[in-house]
Amino acid sequence: MGTIHKTGCVLCPQNCGLQIEVEANRIVKVRADKTNAKSEGYVCRKGMNVAYHQHNADRLQYPLKKVGGKFERISWDQATDEIAAKLKSIVGTHGPRSFAYMGASTQGCHFEAGFGIRLMRGLGSQYHYSALGQEFAGAFWVIGHTHGRQYLHDSPDVDNADVLFTLGWNGMQSHQMPQAPVKLRRFSKDKNKVLIVVDPRKTETAELADIHLPIRPGTDSLLLKAMISIILKEGWENKEYIRAHTNGFDRVRSYFENFDARAALEVCQLDFDEVYKVTRIYATRKSALRNDLGIFMGRHGPLNSYLIVILQSICGRLCVKGGNVIHGHMMPIGSHSDETNPKTWRTAATNSFPVCGVFPPNVMPEEILSDHPERLRAVLVAGSNPLRSYADTTAYEKAFGRLELLVTAEIAMTETAALSDYVLPSRSGYESWDSTFFPFTYPGIHFQMRRPIIEPEGEQLELGEIHLRIADKLGLIPQIPENLYQAALEGRPAFAKALMEYVGAEPTAFKAMPFILGKTLGQALGSVHLAALWGMLQAAPNSFYENAARAGFKPGPGLSEEIFQRLVDHPEGIWVGKVDPDDNFSALRTSDGRINLHIPELLDELQTIEPAPEEKALVLPAAFPLILMAGRHVDTNANTNMRDPAWNEGRRACTLTMHPDDAASLNLTDGQQVRVSTEAGTEEIELEITDTARVGHVTMPHGFGLVYDGVKYGANVNRLTKNTHRDRFGTPQHRFVPCRVEAV
Repeated sequence: MGTIHKTGCVLCPQNCGLQIEVEANRIVKVRADKTNAKSEGYVCRKGMNVAYHQHNADRLQYPLKKVGGKFERISWDQATDEIAAKLKSIVGTHGPRSFAYMGASTQGCHFEAGFGIRLMRGLGSQYHYSALGQEFAGAFWVIGHTHGRQYLHDSPDVDNADVLFTLGWNGMQSHQMPQAPVKLRRFSKDKNKVLIVVDPRKTETAELADIHLPIRPGTDSLLLKAMISIILKEGWENKEYIRAHTNGFDRVRSYFENFDARAALEVCQLDFDEVYKVTRIYATRKSALRNDLGIFMGRHGPLNSYLIVILQSICGRLCVKGGNVIHGHMMPIGSHSDETNPKTWRTAATNSFPVCGVFPPNVMPEEILSDHPERLRAVLVAGSNPLRSYADTTAYEKAFGRLELLVTAEIAMTETAALSDYVLPSRSGYESWDSTFFPFTYPGIHFQMRRPIIEPEGEQLELGEIHLRIADKLGLIPQIPENLYQAALEGRPAFAKALMEYVGAEPTAFKAMPFILGKTLGQALGSVHLAALWGMLQAAPNSFYENAARAGFKPGPGLSEEIFQRLVDHPEGIWVGKVDPDDNFSALRTSDGRINLHIPELLDELQTIEPAPEEKALVLPAAFPLILMAGRHVDTNANTNMRDPAWNEGRRACTLTMHPDDAASLNLTDGQQVRVSTEAGTEEIELEITDTARVGHVTMPHGFGLVYDGVKYGANVNRLTKNTHRDRFGTPQHRFVPCRVEAV
């Protein structure tokens, strides 16, 4: 019998509570943690198989340096000395724009971000690339205009809604809300509620729906514009809500008047009467809306997000109970970026700008391969695997081969690590103190600080400490007096007093605070991440403490220390705060406190969304007559976190789905190997023929094509996606990739 630990899953943003039994330093049993207030005993098969993530043949144990094309073990001092020296040389010669940090992208470990971003800024760079820029840049940019800040995301208040309207989201497989399958099944069984699913395929979520609209791929903007025009024509808009809570609708209303909704829905290949019924239901009942990558990564992705906010607003469904609400947060998932600010960088080759503080990964290959004098020359990758996670693997391979320095800090020898000059072994989410800042609960704010439950079997460090050690060798940390180290050993009250005195005397301390905390309090606590949590609570804004008081904490000078200790003492997580459920509008950060519905930058594109030009634009090239959805969500995938394929043994984990009519026309049979070709490249994959697919539309999951223990398994969908096939914000159009399929 081993020791049972309360912890959480690190394989998706829901981070469901787990009880893990550890024996002989190995995970031997996993079950759901019913005491976790967010997941309440729910866990999917990914979490149940997390041992395959923790224990695998590709785990890294020691720092490695590539010498003559092969990796050699080196010490931490040698690794950080050499990396720091190379960074100094590159940045010193070519300037700070030559360096980029690619991190803060994991599903379970966010605490490294504070250290990685501070290292990046210490070198004078603003180039932070992450998965947020891969998937959500356009959507979050729109939210920045409509809600006032790019991190103020809204989500459906499913528990109080009577109607759930979903677009481009298969929650039964992808989750994206706590206990998604449980809530969807419960919703679909309630005779007083209506579940509406818009999706080209008959997905697992669509099979539960009361109404499924099998939309033609790439026509989401036409559908949304048609729905808005129908609402305005029928007078279903909530005039009082528009007057009291929005601004600018009078300047965009004309774009929807006299719109030919019938012709538009013909292009969408949807029945007008069915869409009319759906529109009336959404507009006149207590409805909530859930969208996801099918909207964000399709044609007109940012415009789709804009149209969704307009639809929600004219129906009075934002910031209200049973509609879509803005969550509270322990820490915003990103910062707010203003591309119009002259101090905000744009990339040298592609003129791209950051959203939520991050740049889009799809432009990185061009930024490296450019002949621009300020091109990227050094990249630090932390907890990311761009060779399998981001578009155009071929372009990334070519680009990374041109870098003067590529450093990867990871738990396993990923495809990106294999191309690197230095590979630094990080601790896993079960070997370190760590957590995430995903804001998915409402009105309560749930936070769980996982503690280490496995001892590292090598020289692995917390990711944050890896950044700290490089920063130290770069000279980015000011001199720390001995009394601050001593105060950390005496206790946190003494340390807090000494830290205030030190900061008052050392003006450069604020810029290096994560590193200072890590070197002092982190040494005393045994974790730089835990020290960062303490510091974050000390510097929390007043709104955080107002939410904490609403959750039952007693206001006072010791509140931050109380919350810190409770988080340490409760590995299952606690409610750290609660937003005001009766005044969600107060979360808006627009200048007038209203939802801004006028975004001039998108109006030209909105004007072009008409049936005839859209029909013409949807014509596929003869060489690629099918549409590939690159990145199907399946329960056999956990991005690139599960490298050992044994967890899917006996399952058809990685297949290309195709409708029987397409298979018959191509003379293909179920189970055979087929070759998928696109403008970017080719991959071979097992064919799965299913009537849940749509004619002319094939799908392929992401997160495969991994090389585990020297053997590749599954197909790499990002070999088939072109990094230049993207919208203006850098988001790849993964849900609309022209392709052809042939027998191997």
